[in-house]
Amino acid sequence: MSLNESSLPLPGRDLRLPFGLAVVVLACCAPLLLGNYALHAVIISLIFLLPAHGLNLLVGYTGLLSLAQAAFFGVGAYVSALMAVHWGTPFYVNLFGAGLVAGALALPLGIPALRLRSTSFVMCTLGFVIIGQAVAKNWISLTRGDMGLSAIPKPYFALGPASFTVSGTVGFYYLVLAIAALATFAVWLIVSSPAGRNMVAIRENETLAESVGVPTWRYKLVVFMISAAFAGLGGSVYAHYLTVVSPLTFQMSNSTLMLIIVLGGGPGTISGVVFGSLLFVGLSEALRIAPELRMVAYGFCLLALVFWFPKGFAPLITRFWTMLRGRS
Repeated sequence: MSLNESSLPLPGRDLRLPFGLAVVVLACCAPLLLGNYALHAVIISLIFLLPAHGLNLLVGYTGLLSLAQAAFFGVGAYVSALMAVHWGTPFYVNLFGAGLVAGALALPLGIPALRLRSTSFVMCTLGFVIIGQAVAKNWISLTRGDMGLSAIPKPYFALGPASFTVSGTVGFYYLVLAIAALATFAVWLIVSSPAGRNMVAIRENETLAESVGVPTWRYKLVVFMISAAFAGLGGSVYAHYLTVVSPLTFQMSNSTLMLIIVLGGGPGTISGVVFGSLLFVGLSEALRIAPELRMVAYGFCLLALVFWFPKGFAPLITRFWTMLRGRS
């Protein structure tokens, strides 16, 4: 080897695979490392990751700001709870039904709403949340009003002789971890496909995208329905975890939290939304042990995010992945 060759910097090792394996091992071993309350905070984070993924498809990849996620989240929770209480259906049937109903409901709501522009569309989606909460409060014969639905059974799997019920914090953690992993993989498939590239084209310049043959309105409607379906899935898991749902499931703070997850983690990135969910939801849940400091600490975190990370944590995550690839 010549002197010039020996003086060249050696290429860095690609550490992404070892890091990914370490994350998988850590996720699988979390119940051994965390107490029940910390594990509960992680479970809530993973539940809210589902509607956040759907919102990220709208906000981050298609460029549509929506506040309707809490409405579809609540619909999914009520559909799953009603199916479980009145029909005794297994959890996976309730989960599928909640996502299907929420996605189908987004169709008639999205047709007029998506013809609106910017602020008008945002206000329209906010109206969905208000209407959903009003229906949950006043359709007493179905929803029991402010009393809500209680005694929702824990997730039950009817698999013949191997039928079982998931009970306990640890068992539910592994269930929601598997669901969140599948949902994350599904989002990756969507954004990596030609449809995902068309979504980004609509976000960047809708007029230009339409001029090259992209059916922009149809794409926005389909993404709106997929986003609602993800929220419905999250609502279903939420209902079976807490075993009670009420009109408070539709509260606007849930939509705000989902939006904070996306914008704080990094819109248009999958890893950013996962990080944002674990950080913001987990932080909010962890701070419940100090209610007098909870909102103050949470507010300071949001201010720090606005002033120091205006694009969310996505740039830091990108820099971290670059470091793992061994590039300077």
